[in-house]
Amino acid sequence: MSERAVLHVKGRILVGPDEVRDELWVVDGRISYDRPAGARDLRTVDGWVLPGLVDAHCHVGLDQHGAVPEDVAEKQALTDRDAGTLLLRDAGSPSDTRWIDDREDLPKIVRAGRHIARTRRYIRNYAWEIEPDDLVAYVAQEARRGDGWVKLVGDWIDRGLGDLSACWPREAAEAAIAEAHRLGARVTAHCFAEDSLRDLVEAGIDCIEHATGLTEDLIPLFAERGVAIVPTLVNIATFPKLAEGGEAKYPRWAAHMRRLHERRYDTVRAAYDAGVPVYVGTDAGGSLPHGLVAAEVAELVTAGIPPLQALSATTWAARAWLGRPGLTEGAPADLVVYDEDPRADVRVLGAPRRVVLNGKVIA
Repeated sequence: MSERAVLHVKGRILVGPDEVRDELWVVDGRISYDRPAGARDLRTVDGWVLPGLVDAHCHVGLDQHGAVPEDVAEKQALTDRDAGTLLLRDAGSPSDTRWIDDREDLPKIVRAGRHIARTRRYIRNYAWEIEPDDLVAYVAQEARRGDGWVKLVGDWIDRGLGDLSACWPREAAEAAIAEAHRLGARVTAHCFAEDSLRDLVEAGIDCIEHATGLTEDLIPLFAERGVAIVPTLVNIATFPKLAEGGEAKYPRWAAHMRRLHERRYDTVRAAYDAGVPVYVGTDAGGSLPHGLVAAEVAELVTAGIPPLQALSATTWAARAWLGRPGLTEGAPADLVVYDEDPRADVRVLGAPRRVVLNGKVIA
């Protein structure tokens, strides 16, 4: 048999929270735990190895003003890649980023289509802005365009009220979520405040983004229904600055945003303790830069989530939740190598030694 060039990865391969192997091989871009016959080592990489990290809430092709040119979207994706983030759930974007799927040097993306918001109740140029009667039709449209997810804007500031309020009547949300599920898509929603959450969860929603409005009476409902949250704590850190900027015009809203910020860690810890699934997301691509997954994992630990579980929220558990493989036999070789054990100190995630995407050492 003729020799084949392979990549040999050795050290401590963190296949799962409780499964560690000593080495793996990459052949034709895929993982094998059996040394291929006739193989020669093209290159050896060693260290502590994790599956490619997951950012379960980001926006490729978007900035604070709306859609961006392809070269800017490319830089966003490259920034994530070089930080070791190799699987992205794009939680809403007006840009068509399907061209990224043809690039083996860019992260894999799970798209949620374009945001669906209430008329004049979201950031300009981001979303389809519609009224409740059209919600089912737009959810069906984005379910067909996305990769198994649809993104609603569940609440936003109501200028007449001067504070955050729910965007969708319960009946409209229930019908829209049922339609998405019929089409095989899951539904998530941006929610800062409290008053949209019960209706959305009881309507069958699958995930809530940010979830700063979670309260003691709502957390058991989330746990019972298995509704996940993606807290985006690096984004919630901006609430005081946002409140300061809007206080003169909307003092009630500003005070509300400060309260949500002040209790953010308690909220996340209480949800985790109750059994609510928690995943890592940064909200990069709006006003925040890409490449912040390590900072978000550290924030989850600060909130009181055990380091191993915070690590899982961007690796093993996150990939399983999104239906994508980790370091399993035959899976695409998307992995990150570190000098030290990230289970002992999650800050290690901020300094990858090597990034391997589709079996190629690219950073």
